[in-house]
Amino acid sequence: MDWQSAIEAAAERISEHVVRTPVMQSAALWERPVTLKLEQMQHTGSFKARGAFNTLLAAEVPEGGVVAASGGNHGAAVAFAAARLGIPAQIFVPEIAGPSKIALIKRTGAGLTVVPGEYADAMAMAQRWEAERGAMQVHAYDAPGTVTGQGTCLREWEEQGLEADTVLIAVGGGGLIGGSLAWNDGRRKIVAVEPMGCNTLASALENDGPVDIGVSGVAANALGARRIGSICYDLVRRDGTTVLQVPDGAILEAQTALWQAHRILVEPAGACALAALRRGAYVPEPDERVAVLICGGNVAPDPLA
Repeated sequence: MDWQSAIEAAAERISEHVVRTPVMQSAALWERPVTLKLEQMQHTGSFKARGAFNTLLAAEVPEGGVVAASGGNHGAAVAFAAARLGIPAQIFVPEIAGPSKIALIKRTGAGLTVVPGEYADAMAMAQRWEAERGAMQVHAYDAPGTVTGQGTCLREWEEQGLEADTVLIAVGGGGLIGGSLAWNDGRRKIVAVEPMGCNTLASALENDGPVDIGVSGVAANALGARRIGSICYDLVRRDGTTVLQVPDGAILEAQTALWQAHRILVEPAGACALAALRRGAYVPEPDERVAVLICGGNVAPDPLA
């Protein structure tokens, strides 16, 4: 697949529908200045709106509308995009999505079913809905439309003057890191960071292919896919991407640091990549310029609910 051309097309397609999120440099989060892209300021509080809009705008949506399974952020993004485009949407989320993300989806007016269990259980119900209603499934991470939509984030960052040698990006199912690798095409180093309790990518690399794992921890409602996407896995193998894991304590510490230093309020998943730098899981060279993608801000509970 010509990923570069597909991401260029996605960027043009979604340009009027998504936020061009800001970039900043901080000297307060690590021993040297680090560049941040604040994607938690995207519609519905995460990068997911990019993939959602790209998928819906590029497809002929059937009369049955769209359906999505989600840990919360993807569902909110699909629901928001569908509402903006006048498309019926049904979203399935697991109980661990939490009240703030569930409330966010409800506010879009989409149909919503909260499913006992984890993301995989929500996906099973979404697939049943797809078969019974003739709806179009919008996959959270392992579909070309989703991956190319998420790839517009790094493309946009480069347009904004990104000069980093290395970019740290959190991993759940692999849509964001996959899109970033697809756009980057080896031009700079990308480091994948996942929680120890949701190490789907590391597990896939250890087993020579995607495998199902159990997921847990503070970021499980955003990064808790049981199985890494095949698109992401193939791109990681192609590029020899460095994959790191961080403990929950480091994620929560990074989340606190963002708030204390800059009043940037993010969910644990949004602080995961920064945690690798602050905890020392990733140690740059003395002159290496480092950037971190802050990916999500849907804190639970909602502090202003």
